[in-house]
Amino acid sequence: MTLVLLSGLYSDSPPRRTHAIPVPHGHVLHVEESGDPAGLCALVLHGGPGSGSSPLLRRFFDPARFRVISVDQRGAGRSRPRGATAHNCTSDLLEDLRIVREQLGLPRWLVAGGSWGATLALAYAGFEPQAVVALLLRSVFLPRAEEIEAFFQDTAGRGPTAWTRFAAVAPADQRHDMLGFLARSLQQAPSSDDPDQHRRLALAWWRWELTLAGGAAAPATGIEPDRETLDALVDRYRVQSHYLLHRCWLDAPPLLDRLGTLPQVPTLLLHSRDDRVCRPEGAQAVHERIAHSQLRWVDGAGHDPAHPAMASAMVMALDSYALHGRFARAC
Repeated sequence: MTLVLLSGLYSDSPPRRTHAIPVPHGHVLHVEESGDPAGLCALVLHGGPGSGSSPLLRRFFDPARFRVISVDQRGAGRSRPRGATAHNCTSDLLEDLRIVREQLGLPRWLVAGGSWGATLALAYAGFEPQAVVALLLRSVFLPRAEEIEAFFQDTAGRGPTAWTRFAAVAPADQRHDMLGFLARSLQQAPSSDDPDQHRRLALAWWRWELTLAGGAAAPATGIEPDRETLDALVDRYRVQSHYLLHRCWLDAPPLLDRLGTLPQVPTLLLHSRDDRVCRPEGAQAVHERIAHSQLRWVDGAGHDPAHPAMASAMVMALDSYALHGRFARAC
């Protein structure tokens, strides 16, 4: 058995295989395979939308037991064109996952996702229920108007000083609609008078997001993105604002109303009660709509997937599934 490091995560190793998979409308998905080719197949869905996959996400999985498929969604990570919002909505992503599954010859897989990735996992389980053997949902996000407004407008009073710094990138008469301002600005070319506008917006968004995320992701070190990283953040937030402006196309009907028809497979939600990015009320609401689901609170982790408590909970859940075909109930 592969040893787990003291951090609670499995050691990282380079992907075993990479794929460039063409999908409709000129998009090309970057897909990585890690772990044992004969292991239990698991699809990993990154957050954002627009964030791209990270080596961290595959380190929850024992590489001696799992074949891990990491997909950079349209416009994200190393998929091309990066930052593109044309022909990029949730229904496109669902169809893309079907294409990836069929191209790789995979009849079924465990689906794991965090934040937006957990949301997409729920939508995918409704789209291809026959292909899903289990769902592991970390810090699930509900794309409801009140959730989105709470993030961008600080309606809960979570950090007025930090929010004021965030909002200062917008003209005073547009600060009541930060998402709309950011979405419009990131879609338009910067003016010649302010060529670095996109980078300034991305830096402000990044700082605000990390302030809310807490845990190990909190920007306490003072280390900030370099120019190359900022350019990647611009593309990420362009895609993310595009999705959030449309409530991720999951509001007609609302995502919660779609959950009663999900497959009866092992389903575990992991969430922290101090998550200020994806509020715990959302996880509770999802749990109540999926009768066969489990909900475990991982307190103190905020919205940080690398927090030791959350990392440990993810590893334990996946180890349990690999051994028993289910997520063992908490003691």
